[in-house]
Amino acid sequence: MTASTPEIVIDVEGLTKSFGTKKVVDNLSMRVERGAIYGFLGPNGSGKTTTIRMLCGLLTPDAGRGSCLGYDILTQQDEIKPRVGYMTQKFSLYGDLTIRENLEFVARIYGLDDPVGAANDALIRLGLADRADQLAAELSGGWKQRLALGACTLPDPALLLLDEPTAGVDPKARRDFWDEIQHLAAQGLTVLVSTHYMDEAERCHKIAYIAAGRLLVSGTIDEIIREAGLATYIVTGPELNELTDRLRKTPGVEMAALFGMALHVSGRDGSLLDKIALDFGEGAPQRWTKGAPMLEDVFIDLMIRAGGAPL
Repeated sequence: MTASTPEIVIDVEGLTKSFGTKKVVDNLSMRVERGAIYGFLGPNGSGKTTTIRMLCGLLTPDAGRGSCLGYDILTQQDEIKPRVGYMTQKFSLYGDLTIRENLEFVARIYGLDDPVGAANDALIRLGLADRADQLAAELSGGWKQRLALGACTLPDPALLLLDEPTAGVDPKARRDFWDEIQHLAAQGLTVLVSTHYMDEAERCHKIAYIAAGRLLVSGTIDEIIREAGLATYIVTGPELNELTDRLRKTPGVEMAALFGMALHVSGRDGSLLDKIALDFGEGAPQRWTKGAPMLEDVFIDLMIRAGGAPL
């Protein structure tokens, strides 16, 4: 590996996993570079959690191959687990222990030399020192999330796997959480995070979108938007709900979705979309303005094409 070649932390090919007759992950391949924040997006049931569990050694793929942190995901799972911090969707620490007790307990589970010192360092680093003796069950969603992050980074992992870590917390808590994630990545920690929030996806270095267990697109945000090939109009004015229904039945319109007080209309044939805008806009009370597609436009289009309902 040369100095200019990025270190690959996750390199998997053809991952496949079924539960009974249901194929949850279908021939999925991905590569993640050291120090990257890699966003993992997709609707509920798309296979994100199953993929994360295969990467950290909690599940064995039915087919496929690959490595995580240089270890084979099929044969060296016990080497992977202690080097990975995994934060699950559901708060998994002990509600009847204090913040300090939870951190000290986790430090002992990992076999750290100084559990008390490690817990104290985590309390200070994550701004939890003033709440150290508060029971975990009494914490708000945002503080529970911060505690969980502190616990899974205690052993100084090389890879952090976060499964929808900010679901159900307030915007300020999400922002503080992401500030800490970006700080950790700047120090060389690699982060794979699944999320439903577009603003969080836009804070990732690269993103991937999966549906029905299949990887549909991956790359930087600019690459994904460019490769989608969507032309977009922004429509404002009255009667947008009725207009949305009509546009979704119009050939040449790939996606029509309301974003607050504006309707986004997208298609792959820019000339045809221009004609649609002219036809629908002439004499109508709405205003049509040509715009640039957003990441959310692309993902809604992907969901529709993958068989999901338009939003």
